[in-house]
Amino acid sequence: MPLAPAIPVLRIFCVDKAKEFYLEFLGFTLDWEHRFAPDLPLYAQIHRDDLILHLSEHHGDATPGSTVFIRLTDLRELETQLQAKRYGYARPEAEPVDWGLQMQIHDPFGNRLRFCEQIDDPA
Repeated sequence: MPLAPAIPVLRIFCVDKAKEFYLEFLGFTLDWEHRFAPDLPLYAQIHRDDLILHLSEHHGDATPGSTVFIRLTDLRELETQLQAKRYGYARPEAEPVDWGLQMQIHDPFGNRLRFCEQIDDPA
């Protein structure tokens, strides 16, 4: 019985700000949105490459201020892409850490996306 990759759920408070950040700035694609009624909170799925995230306005679905650890290769390329967008609320920079290269970006709701290019042999 193999387990599938986990899908993090991140709490959001404004659909427009979430779309600006995740779709326009980070380059995710919206897969689907769901509301039980037009005036009820949004629950949505987005993806970029193989990374899937769920975004939820529902109270109790997730805790604001969560961190998602995202492994990738060529972090410098992502850094270049994001800095070129000149997003007014974040200018992320990669930094060396003991286990590789890391770049952290906070979304408008206090969640942290920690992108990491890990190295196999730190020596």
